[in-house]
Amino acid sequence: MDNRAEVREFLTSRRAKVEPKDVGLPAGTNRRVEGLRRSEVATLAGVSVEYYTKLERGAISGASPEVLDCLAKALRLDDAERAYLFDLAHAASPVARPPRKRSPRSWTPHPSLQWTLDTVTAGPAFVRNGRMDLLAANALGRAFYRDAYDMPGRPPNLARFMFLDRRSDDFYPDWDAFAEITVSILRTEAGRDPHNKELHDLIGELSTRSEEFRRLWGAHDVRHHGTGFKTFRHSVVGEMTLAYEGLDMESEPGLTLTIYAAEPGSPSAERMQLLASWAASEASEAAPPVADEQHARPHG
Repeated sequence: MDNRAEVREFLTSRRAKVEPKDVGLPAGTNRRVEGLRRSEVATLAGVSVEYYTKLERGAISGASPEVLDCLAKALRLDDAERAYLFDLAHAASPVARPPRKRSPRSWTPHPSLQWTLDTVTAGPAFVRNGRMDLLAANALGRAFYRDAYDMPGRPPNLARFMFLDRRSDDFYPDWDAFAEITVSILRTEAGRDPHNKELHDLIGELSTRSEEFRRLWGAHDVRHHGTGFKTFRHSVVGEMTLAYEGLDMESEPGLTLTIYAAEPGSPSAERMQLLASWAASEASEAAPPVADEQHARPHG
């Protein structure tokens, strides 16, 4: 795969983020580039300027793990950025093979997975892929992301909801921070699965329809998204601050199981209980009536 542009833009953007003082170099008064010079990165990585220039121009195929590791240290990459660099190098390799394809439209959760999700009753639990498709969820998960489920198209997609649905402005009180997280997840997935046509189609759609997405996509930021706290403003029960844990699924590589939980006894926990009651009420109203066998019309 020819991913020279992605490699070039990523390395250039990371080099621009490192200040000379961060690596023990004098700032000087005649610097014409933002961040480090190519020669400084080459020296820090222990390679020639010519070789680093070749790498930064996108010719990363064939770079050894040792060189990539030295480059990651020179550019002060975090774990997610380092993994992304290695993913770019792997994708550029002539022997790299496309990963197993799984269409989100045709994939359905195994019954045991849905049973597992349904046992989580105190908070939203859902399975997503790196494209941000919601592939499976418990009742609270569907109620929690009710607006995303309400959008046209299937499966529901959190990135499309974020950038193409104005209701996300209310759902995410700190919209800018959530938008950055969403784009960084998509960017990370694009490096890990560069042959994913549906992912590229989504990125193309969002780039065409959202100026904010285009700006964030151009920043080339990546991240590992595993645990922390988030604040939401649900249209039914109001604001909730929730802890989250994202778990990679061993049986389904590329999928993540995420569970949200409120602090016990907190106002958020009370609102989560209200959301559960509301979801149960909605499900009851939507369920078809059960026929009364005593008064049912006999067949024949």
